[in-house]
Amino acid sequence: MTAVKICGLSTAGTVAATVQAGARYLGFNFFEKSPRYVSISQARELALSVPADICKVALSVDATNKQLDAISAGVPIDMLQLHGHETPERVIEVKKRYGLPVMKVVGVADVSDLAAIDTYMRVSDQILVDAKPPKNAELPGGNGISFDWRLIAGRRWAVPWMLAGGLTAENVAEAVRLTGAKQVDVSSGVESAPGIKDKAKIAAFIAAAQGD
Repeated sequence: MTAVKICGLSTAGTVAATVQAGARYLGFNFFEKSPRYVSISQARELALSVPADICKVALSVDATNKQLDAISAGVPIDMLQLHGHETPERVIEVKKRYGLPVMKVVGVADVSDLAAIDTYMRVSDQILVDAKPPKNAELPGGNGISFDWRLIAGRRWAVPWMLAGGLTAENVAEAVRLTGAKQVDVSSGVESAPGIKDKAKIAAFIAAAQGD
């Protein structure tokens, strides 16, 4: 069964709906420019309501140690998602400093971007294969765009990986079929407006991803 991550949650109601619908991962966004941003106190309150068997993921973008210290100390998280320009050396440093699994996001637009997956696979616990943001984009993700899934069709990597980028309830089954993804991630694809998660869309997405 395809594991689903709903990212950018910010309200108790949508967290509860996501848990009920069967998500395996919940993502909290600590990037202040994002419409999905949550403060440490908000995220802590939300995370405390999540069952222990669901992975709580903290998304950050080129965060400093001071920022990550505050997140890890203030919120009961299970995984760190690095969504910026962090180097492989930075990934190793973060893993050692916090003792938490690290998911590194790699943006893909064409075949030349795939080599980075192999590079980060060697130092990360998981890889999130996302659509590369457009030039001059404000956000590194959550832009609602996808890449050509055929670029990674049939590819296998040594660590678990997750597919993201422009996924919706309408296209996720096809994306899984083309790529063989065992895990998928969505943010803007289950929103009624930027940063506003829709409970019905969350349920529909998870059902479609899992073939229900």
